[in-house]
Amino acid sequence: MAPNPNHGIVCKKSKHSVDETVEKLESILQAKGVILFALVDHSGEAQKVGLTMPPTKLLIFGNPKGGTPLMLASPSIALDLPLKILVAQDKDGAVNVCYNAPEYLQQRHDLPPDLLPNIAVVEALATQAVEQAP
Repeated sequence: MAPNPNHGIVCKKSKHSVDETVEKLESILQAKGVILFALVDHSGEAQKVGLTMPPTKLLIFGNPKGGTPLMLASPSIALDLPLKILVAQDKDGAVNVCYNAPEYLQQRHDLPPDLLPNIAVVEALATQAVEQAP
């Protein structure tokens, strides 16, 4: 894998607001039978303590059928599982959908190539969420 100036992080611009993008991701996950373990509202939590930040939410999701073989092959991948997608508005108002590149995770945890599809699903989910019509 070539050096990544973003340290393995991939970001895609969404055509939708943070809340709309999160709703789309939730619907896509549910339709695919993927478990949404948590939705962390970083900006909402900041607001509770009197701080402000642009809308920022983190979805933590996965499927034991996909994750278990990864952890059996390389237990350290449990540090990066379940998979995560960050949906955040930047200072210019653009909404970005960011996640760890599957190839980065594969290299980081020395995963066998045949297990790459188990984590590559994150790319398809992010792409579908940013491009899907409202």
